[in-house]
Amino acid sequence: MTSVPLPSTSLGGGPALDAGAALSAWNPEPVLVLALAVTATVYVRGWLRLRARDAERLPPWRLAAFLGGLATLFVALASPLDTFADRLLAVHMAQHIVLLVVTPPLLLLGAPIGPLLQAVTSKRVRRAVGTTLVRLVDRLGHPVVGFVAMSGALWGWHVPAAFELALRSEAWHVTEHASFLGAGLLFWWPIVQPWPSRARWPRWAMIPYLLLSDVQNTALAAILTFSDRVLYPTYARGPGALDDQILAGVLMWVMGLAYLVPAGIIAMRLLAPRSRRPDVPGSFAVHGSGVATP
Repeated sequence: MTSVPLPSTSLGGGPALDAGAALSAWNPEPVLVLALAVTATVYVRGWLRLRARDAERLPPWRLAAFLGGLATLFVALASPLDTFADRLLAVHMAQHIVLLVVTPPLLLLGAPIGPLLQAVTSKRVRRAVGTTLVRLVDRLGHPVVGFVAMSGALWGWHVPAAFELALRSEAWHVTEHASFLGAGLLFWWPIVQPWPSRARWPRWAMIPYLLLSDVQNTALAAILTFSDRVLYPTYARGPGALDDQILAGVLMWVMGLAYLVPAGIIAMRLLAPRSRRPDVPGSFAVHGSGVATP
């Protein structure tokens, strides 16, 4: 996380950003750029192979979703969201929101495992990796695992001691980001249900699953918004610090839409006449992989 001097003007008297400082504060680490570029290339290669065999099962919107997920990950880790995260709590909270509820569902909507496997030219390797992934996903794709992972990341990293540790240590900061992204992937997996996915609960159970997550999010947002003191010492840098924390809490409340919107969509699909219900997206065969279609 790169430190950039902030302008003296502020929200409520504390430090703030001006447009020029924000636009010049991008920090694309070469390792991150390379990793995202390689992942995008491998996915596109596999997507084209599967698309050539069965165009209807892997439409272009999946490609757009996956590449969009990589783009939002780049924004979270290389844009001013990362550069100024140690100066403004609201910016840091926006970064967490992207890692938890924006990037993961986009990546999963791309049904990534199939295309990534297809990019492997060796059928033997593809079969072995595919079989291992199916077993791993079957264990980790349970809604209980996703809910616990999301809850642990959300509350654990917002404990003041853990939050401050991540701000002081680059290694812990990276660990924090990885845990948010990983928890987000586990949480959204049973909702999106990409291949290889097996529904462990009935579809209606995803509604309370999402609503309970929103309750947790709202509780944390309320703590940030209504606290009469700055919870994280790093951000206590002037009279605007409490306003910054309130704005962070408001952003958390807005984040609740990420849970409420899909809950509403699932409810509408379940209430629709059976003949009009759209198929749940996510499943397709991995030709030549040796892995059965879910």
